[in-house]
Amino acid sequence: MKQKYIVIHSLNHTDLNMYQCGTEVCDPGHYYGPAVRDHFLIHYIHSGRGRFCVGDKVYHLSRGQGFLICPNIVTFYQADMEDPWNYSWVGFHGLKAESYLRSAGLTAENPVFSDSGDNYISECFRKMIEAKNLAKGREIRLLGYLYLFLSQLIEQNGTGLFIDTAGSRKEAYVKKAIEYIDMNYSRKMTISELARSIGLDRSYLGSIFKEHLSISLQSYLKNYRMDKACELMKNEDLSIGDIARSVGYDDPLLFSKLFRKCKGVSPREYRRRYIEAN
Repeated sequence: MKQKYIVIHSLNHTDLNMYQCGTEVCDPGHYYGPAVRDHFLIHYIHSGRGRFCVGDKVYHLSRGQGFLICPNIVTFYQADMEDPWNYSWVGFHGLKAESYLRSAGLTAENPVFSDSGDNYISECFRKMIEAKNLAKGREIRLLGYLYLFLSQLIEQNGTGLFIDTAGSRKEAYVKKAIEYIDMNYSRKMTISELARSIGLDRSYLGSIFKEHLSISLQSYLKNYRMDKACELMKNEDLSIGDIARSVGYDDPLLFSKLFRKCKGVSPREYRRRYIEAN
C-alpha cells in the first residue's frame, strides 16, 4: 500500500481550513473503520472500486466518484478485493464548510458525488499533493486548491444555494445580496451587477429584499456606505474626498450631498462633532 499524507494544523474559527490531504493506492480489501471523524473528509476515486458504508446504506463506488464523511458520524469504507481503489482525500472544517458542501448538494444523507469527466477534480488533488514541497506558502496554496475543488463540486453538482422551501430560498438570496454589498461597497458597483452575480432579475431581487428588510436595495447600499464613511471619519489623515472614494463615490460633492441627506449634517460637520466629543 503506497500512501502520501499531509496534515495541516489549524483552528476552526475561520471560513475554511484544510485539516489534511493525501493519496493512497490501496491493497485488496484494505479498510478503515467503523470510526468517526471530527471534521469533514472527502475521498475521490482515481481508479479501482470499493464500498462506502454509513448507517444502513452501502454505496458501491468506482473511478470518477467520491464520498463525503461528516463529523461525528460512524462510517466504514473498504477497497474491492479484485480491483482495489486508488483515491485521494482532503479533510477540512471551518465556519462555512457545511454551507459550501450543501451548496454542492453534499450532506450526511446524500454523501456521494460524481465528477464531470474533465479531470478537474483529479488535477486539484494532484496539485494539493505537489504543494507539500513548498517551503513558505504551503498552507495558503493548499487552501486555494481546496476552494477550487469545492467550487468545482458546486459548479457541477450543486445549485449554488442550498434551499429547502420558497421562504428559505428568498432568505438565502437576501443574505447573498448583503454579502455582496459587504465585499463590494467600496467600488462603483450597481444593483444590476449585484443581481447578475446572484443569477436573479434585478426587479425580483429588489422585491424580495424589500419584503424581508423593509428597505430597497439601493437605500440599503447607500446607508451601508454612509455608515462605513462615518467609521472612516475617525481617521483624521483621510480627507473627505479620500473617504468618498473609499466608499464607492468618485465625486466628493455627490457623496457630501448623499451623506447630508442620510445623516442630517455634512461630512465635515459630522467629523467636527466627533472630534469635539472625543
